[in-house]
Amino acid sequence: MTSMSETAGALWPALPYEAWKDTYATLHMWTQVVGKVALARAPRLNHSWANALQVTPRGLSTRTLAYGAHTFTIEFDFVDHQLVIRASDGTTRALALEPRTVADFYRDVMSMLREMALPVKIWPMPVEVPSPVRFDQDTTHAAYDPVYAHRFWRIIARLEPLLNDARCLFVGKCSPVHFFWGSFDLAVTRFSGRLAPPREGPAFMRDAYSHEVISHGFWPGGGDVLEPVLYAYAAPEPAGFKDAPVEPAGVFYHQQLGEFFLPYDRVRQAADPERAVRSFVDSTYDRAARLAGWDRAVLERESIAT
Repeated sequence: MTSMSETAGALWPALPYEAWKDTYATLHMWTQVVGKVALARAPRLNHSWANALQVTPRGLSTRTLAYGAHTFTIEFDFVDHQLVIRASDGTTRALALEPRTVADFYRDVMSMLREMALPVKIWPMPVEVPSPVRFDQDTTHAAYDPVYAHRFWRIIARLEPLLNDARCLFVGKCSPVHFFWGSFDLAVTRFSGRLAPPREGPAFMRDAYSHEVISHGFWPGGGDVLEPVLYAYAAPEPAGFKDAPVEPAGVFYHQQLGEFFLPYDRVRQAADPERAVRSFVDSTYDRAARLAGWDRAVLERESIAT
């Protein structure tokens, strides 16, 4: 008979930062290579939505991308541990996901695309990371532990439907639940419909925050936060938000990053992990929307106040 703790461990596997940080760093760069292919070939949807990766039953994939008369996708398969490129003319190429440098990965992906008559050109420079190194020169990041890569995918595959369900009553503009390869996080964002004050920074950041937003998601951590967390933030942040009572127990506000964090370990150790996730998303959305004065009668089918 399977115990409750064993079931929870299977559904919500541990992802200790120190144990998988090297795989995480390498996978971050690999997803940026693929993400930049999407950036080169995807339509210019607002807020970079077309460039984000989608959670699939096996991993993470680009949307369908166009190249001349053909279309194609690139998918990270974390079940069989391979990168798979599929084109509409029936051709397929696969690359094993195993320890290899970013430079080798970049070279092999570009080579496969050329072999498939899909010679995409990208800017080979990572974004949203400190001290970036060109993909073709990065021989430092070369780790890949299939156990932890699989665990990471299982976590985001569990969270994706929960985040989708949590925003079902919201009928205003809302992003898909998708994976941003620049910041390496699963995210969903709701919009009030009102313009936000102009924001400084690169064009994609100005576009992302052109309107008032409330965002939720999952981030494996980094910098001053060396653990995986669920996050919630409002931009611009309304007065009083950082001090608002939110749920469940264990949530904290990070002053430097301006976000509420719920440690993932709190979720996986909770008596009802799904309820803990929903409580976090609902309570932080409710407090932010109330404090920011969002027109909830227009934006929601019914009140989702907690």
